[in-house]
Amino acid sequence: MMPKLSKGQKQIARYIVEHYDKAAFMTAARLGQAVGVSESTVVRFASELGYEGYPQLQRSLQELIRNRLTTVQRMELTDEQLGGGDIVDRVLTMDIDKIRRTLEEVSRADFSRIVDTLLNARTIYLIGIRSSASLASFMAFYFNHVFDNNVRLVTSASTSDVFEQLLRIQEGDVFFAMSFPRYSKRTFTAMKFAKERGATTIALTDSSLAPIAEIADLRLYARSEMASFVDSLVAPLSLINALIVAIGIKRKEETSRAYAELERIWDRYEVYTKADDGEH
Repeated sequence: MMPKLSKGQKQIARYIVEHYDKAAFMTAARLGQAVGVSESTVVRFASELGYEGYPQLQRSLQELIRNRLTTVQRMELTDEQLGGGDIVDRVLTMDIDKIRRTLEEVSRADFSRIVDTLLNARTIYLIGIRSSASLASFMAFYFNHVFDNNVRLVTSASTSDVFEQLLRIQEGDVFFAMSFPRYSKRTFTAMKFAKERGATTIALTDSSLAPIAEIADLRLYARSEMASFVDSLVAPLSLINALIVAIGIKRKEETSRAYAELERIWDRYEVYTKADDGEH
């Protein structure tokens, strides 16, 4: 579209191409200042590209580039976005916004289908690699209480280990993968393998542009725009909480029996410290 753009809009376009890592996180006013044009010119530029407004252009650009940013680039953006301010306030406020936007955007129909799919699975395989490993571990911890010995947490010490753990995956099984920028290639290849073996595949990720979203049978999206070089996983974790609660309600009797037995075990082997023990 470059030939159709005005002189000022061409300057904006060139700046975005050459400094995409910074432009994606600039307000319209800051981008205009950096380029040497007015804020209104930036807004008209977004409209010229077919967006409703600049925020939509900005979010689209962020989704496209997030997986390309190196940790060094993330550190530079952290300093620009958060340096010198109230970091606690900024980071927690941004996390609250991610949960709010996830709540507004998540498909209730897809959520219900995923709950039913998990309830009817022969075996559930859960995978999350690198920062997403914490999500998979949390989910597996509670799923092992709710389901009857048919949950497998796939760990990722090496590529061969992943496929060895998926050796018996087949039709009737569910492969549930969690992947957020920067997307793990190993998670993507593991999902392809599971899909080829006939398993139903579910993706929990941040965008339809994520590699696993493109091949999954079912998808849930949770916002995870970075506040810094650290991945923000509060919204995905909240969505996982919702899945666990929904499944627990559907399997109320089985879940109640399981926790009654667990309480007896925890009490017998003193798993938890009691308030009147005098030890904290």
